[in-house]
Amino acid sequence: MDTKVLKIDSEKDYWNVIREAAYCLQNGGLVVFPTETVYGLGANAIDPATLNRLHGVKNRPKDKPFTVHIGARSAVDRFVPDLKGLGRRFTQKAWPGPLTLIFNVENIEEAPVIRDTSPQHGPAMYHQGTIGIRCPDDQIASNLLNETTIPVVAASANPAGSNAPVNADEALATLEGKVELVIDAGTTRYAKASTIVQVNRNGYEILREGVLDERTIRRLATVNILLVCTGNTCRSPMAAGLFRRMLAERIGCQDHELDEHGFYVESAGTGAFANAKASIPAITAMKTRGIDISNHKSQPLRLEQIDRADYIFTMTAHHLDTVTAISAVIGKQARRIDDSDIDDPIGGSDEVYENCAKRLEKALRCRLEELSF
Repeated sequence: MDTKVLKIDSEKDYWNVIREAAYCLQNGGLVVFPTETVYGLGANAIDPATLNRLHGVKNRPKDKPFTVHIGARSAVDRFVPDLKGLGRRFTQKAWPGPLTLIFNVENIEEAPVIRDTSPQHGPAMYHQGTIGIRCPDDQIASNLLNETTIPVVAASANPAGSNAPVNADEALATLEGKVELVIDAGTTRYAKASTIVQVNRNGYEILREGVLDERTIRRLATVNILLVCTGNTCRSPMAAGLFRRMLAERIGCQDHELDEHGFYVESAGTGAFANAKASIPAITAMKTRGIDISNHKSQPLRLEQIDRADYIFTMTAHHLDTVTAISAVIGKQARRIDDSDIDDPIGGSDEVYENCAKRLEKALRCRLEELSF
């Protein structure tokens, strides 16, 4: 067999290369393509003959499936029905990117990809109730995978036991004459394998550390929620206490166990001084709800808080403007708690604080329903 090499060296020919490679995949060919990590070797996941060839080239046991590769984050729903929680969080925060995720799928026949093809294709993608999926952060890989009309499985473009190739020449050194086509796009961005993480009911397990290290995975697994007011002694500490309670109820844990479940709630003030205690009326309003904020210490709003936050809730439009002025790249995760401003109760009576707490409670419950964790 002659292996055809298509170089990505001009904009004019780019889509011709992508379409030819997609056509090759759809019609039973083995295609080597670049990703941001290493070069991959792809095959049609619903063509048994092609899969047998892929197993042979990789020298891999027939009962060990390959990783599904998708061109867009949203395509995960075709393979993992009703994805939520930590798994959804990883896809939203890390994809496209150098992270391979292994999901549990209890009933593969409910997956749209199986309904659209046949249950007989399940073993090519699923193994003992799990599936590995990768969404590369590489334009060529994404375009190729999106251009195909079939599910694609892939592995690194090398036989078992040899190093994963980071350029087309390294792939050709072991695969020339064994595959139909190679896309040559130079050396990959990271020149290192993806990190593999298995998501399970109790959290996650890093099976292989690659581009992303353990610290990065831990950060990606955490949902950071930031509540913002002015002085960080009244509204935002009350809101943080309330939101912790609501999250704990939703997850089914105690307030102090949220960190263990990957949720971190904090508050800050746009005009706050450091280490001031929560106001007595705010403490009292929370105490009636069984929430203790007496150990709260105020902190001024900082850039690093905004940058690490997944969701930011402010009391007023002015607070929101301040947040976006500090960091303009926060996108849609910053909004007011309520559709209208929540006024500062400072200096008011216990009744004023109680009314503020009630409004915060109502607004936060609505916001919580809008979030998907």
